[in-house]
Amino acid sequence: MTIVVTGATGQFGRLAVEALLRRGADPQDVLATGRDDAKLASIAELGVRTAVADYDDPASLRAVVEGADKVLLVSGSEVGRRVAQHGNVIQAAQDAAVSLVAYTSIPKAQTNTMVLAGEHRATEELIAASGIPFTFLRNSWYLENYLPQVPTYLEHGVVGAAGDGRISGATRADLADAAAAALLADDSAGRVFELGGESFSLADLADAVAKASGRDVAHTEVSGEQLTEILVGAGLPRGYAEVLADADAGIARGELEVTTGDLERLIGRRPTTYREAVADAVRALAPSAS
Repeated sequence: MTIVVTGATGQFGRLAVEALLRRGADPQDVLATGRDDAKLASIAELGVRTAVADYDDPASLRAVVEGADKVLLVSGSEVGRRVAQHGNVIQAAQDAAVSLVAYTSIPKAQTNTMVLAGEHRATEELIAASGIPFTFLRNSWYLENYLPQVPTYLEHGVVGAAGDGRISGATRADLADAAAAALLADDSAGRVFELGGESFSLADLADAVAKASGRDVAHTEVSGEQLTEILVGAGLPRGYAEVLADADAGIARGELEVTTGDLERLIGRRPTTYREAVADAVRALAPSAS
């Protein structure tokens, strides 16, 4: 059985490759693909096969998917272009008559009103229309969306526009492990997994940073417009800042809260909690954070 992992040179894709191997996949049954030759060379050290493939190059996608049994379609990072790019992968998988496409989506994709959800919803619809058996891995926010900002939280507090909304965050590693588990299972076709860990609000996040560091960390609630201006002032492009502010609005509506327990069932263990991840991030800053 050949499993193709697209976007394997990205953070999630590489973790998925590593998880497949930990779960017993034969390295020669795993084909890791991506655009970066140097990063592919590093992945090849794991013993898996590698090949260059680009979401914008249908011929390269057809070449890597030909003869494959399953494809993990890791969603692309180029917001605004992802539907066409994902469509190229789906067409290649359809032409190759693969037995399963697993796609990394977003929680409640068919009803989620966040700007970021639109491309995920459209991709799910393309996959469903293709007739390929599918598994949708609807991942909530990566905890890593917040962890690099711990030094900023220690200095300025946690600022957001999410109200009391809750985020069922999980580490990339846990969500990648779930993807591997689904790919290796015999009963994943046709299933939709809503994946998330223990939920938290931004106030909870501030409290976790405070407790881990022993310092006061405030949580400040602002409007979406104010958050956009704060992010622009910090150097983010306005379009990206607006997307992040819109995501906070989605959090306030409950669109990233997941209560299914699917993640724990898939990986067979308790996922890393936000408190554990924050404590690790604070320890990594020592002695400056203590």
